[in-house]
Amino acid sequence: MEPENINLLSLIRDCPNFPKPGIMFRDVSPVYSSYKALNYVADQFENILRDNTFDTVVGIESRGFVVATLLALRFKKGLTMVRKAGKLPRDTIKRAYDIEYGSAIMEIQRDALSEGQTVLVVDDLIATGGTARAAVELVIEAGGKIAALAILVELANLLGASKLRDIGYTVHSLVVYQ
Repeated sequence: MEPENINLLSLIRDCPNFPKPGIMFRDVSPVYSSYKALNYVADQFENILRDNTFDTVVGIESRGFVVATLLALRFKKGLTMVRKAGKLPRDTIKRAYDIEYGSAIMEIQRDALSEGQTVLVVDDLIATGGTARAAVELVIEAGGKIAALAILVELANLLGASKLRDIGYTVHSLVVYQ
């Protein structure tokens, strides 16, 4: 049976001036609320990533956890979380970074990865790339190696994915806004 083709772009809602004036928030909640859309996302990434090898999946808080969990299950891998500061127990590695409307700190547990472990980094959206770059740096500091990044939505005009590609990382995006 041929997999159903889902128009993800038609499901994503534009929310102008959220979380502050001048920001166009892309709400992926409708994608997450549809079993068919979630299955389509998993199928698409499975097809795109089938030739990549990685040992584990790293999901970025918080909406990235949804896609990361899908891919961890689909590829029969474990899941490691990169979270906002103060959300993880035990010893962590921290990374401060800028986002399109402020700054933040992310962290990973210091012992979350084994030395040389290859990682697929997953998030729901990449804009300026600050969050993804921080996650990549945390993975590397924790001993991991980046196999690729899998992103549900790319805001290409904000250049985050392009900057990561320019420094040698493979970034796969299912939906790209120009």
